[in-house]
Amino acid sequence: MSEKLKYQSGFGNEFASEDPRCPDALPEGQNNPQKCKYGLYAEQLSGSAFTVPRSHNVRTWFYRIRPAVHHTPFEPMESGFLNSKWDDQHPNPNQLRWKPFDLPSRDTDFVQGLHTLAGAGDPRTRHGVAIHIFACNTSMSDSCFSNADGDFLIVPQKGTLKITTEFGKMEVSPNEICVIQSGMRFSVDVEGPSRGYICEVFDGHFELPNLGPIGANGLANPRDFQTPVAWYEDRDKINYKVVNKYQGCLFVAQQDHSPFDVVAWHGNYVPYKYNLRHFCVINSVSFDHCDPSIFTVLTCPSTKPGVAILDFVIFPPRWSVSENTFRPPYYHRNCMSEFMGLILGQYEAKEEGFAPGGATLHSMMTPHGPDAQCFEHWTEKELTAHRVADETQAFMFETSMGLAITKWAEEVSQKLDKKYYECWQGLKKNFDPKKK
Repeated sequence: MSEKLKYQSGFGNEFASEDPRCPDALPEGQNNPQKCKYGLYAEQLSGSAFTVPRSHNVRTWFYRIRPAVHHTPFEPMESGFLNSKWDDQHPNPNQLRWKPFDLPSRDTDFVQGLHTLAGAGDPRTRHGVAIHIFACNTSMSDSCFSNADGDFLIVPQKGTLKITTEFGKMEVSPNEICVIQSGMRFSVDVEGPSRGYICEVFDGHFELPNLGPIGANGLANPRDFQTPVAWYEDRDKINYKVVNKYQGCLFVAQQDHSPFDVVAWHGNYVPYKYNLRHFCVINSVSFDHCDPSIFTVLTCPSTKPGVAILDFVIFPPRWSVSENTFRPPYYHRNCMSEFMGLILGQYEAKEEGFAPGGATLHSMMTPHGPDAQCFEHWTEKELTAHRVADETQAFMFETSMGLAITKWAEEVSQKLDKKYYECWQGLKKNFDPKKK
């Protein structure tokens, strides 16, 4: 039976936590005493420049058995299909759909199972995004992962992830998400085949979207975000691997002890999880179809007001009551790039072909919308109050970046559905100038 994990609630909070096995391990009144209690080392993890405005300044102080610097030099390692080079493939503006990605047939851990689908920008200049999938069936044994390039937003689709971090432990199941920010070391345990999606942002961190006229409440409420409590292990005389993603490549260092030796910590730069079932949906109760921005859970803003490096958007179960309105998503061309995944169920605008564990990409100004069957069904459907998306959870990574597709996504995976365009070919010409 899984252990019952404890969490601290809130988003952007100043947290403080210590393992109950070492009471009073946190220093009082200062961060870096001459001598820490229990013979611990003080170490700061900075998630922002020291001089950014206080509202955006994030950091955490660790009190640990050994500092993180205690390891051998990093050496290059095979990066597999993890990729931050976007110039290998010719641009492709077509509507793209992938069938569910394969689960591994041989032992594969979380790091080995990372595959890059698309991206833009450059981690060296700290500007851009990347979209990956993971597919694994084996726990990370005496190894951890750290990302120097950006933050990971992890969306499990199959299997529960048991994640150990320097801050403590989290369990993240399908229909939950977690964010592990840059520089944080973590290890992933699984029980059987697991699969999901990852969005990586190179600049900035995720925030809750502004609510504007909505007011003080709605969408994702801060209290529903959960951060681990301190937990440590004191294991040494082991051969432990620290895998580091740096400038798009993987490196590995060795150390003789567990990196999860943080006895206490305090700060506001933390990993966190969120249950998508807690999202408070806002929608029209009169007419017309609201823009999908009303379903934004988290956003990583750019320097342009109102324009996001990445918006994480979901389409949860809800009531649809709009009068005299075509209720599924409308036909659309967008100045943003829209990558969609399906966690469970059937997406309302494309019930055939778009399956859990698969994905779609509609690039900038590429037209998209409901398939022919969906259009005909909802054009004639009686417009009473309807439940939409029950037992379903679709999501979207929406970015202002023009995404490039990797060779693995377009060719090697063999999951690209080359007949995707056919779902719109059945759209009929209904125009009759004599008929109002």
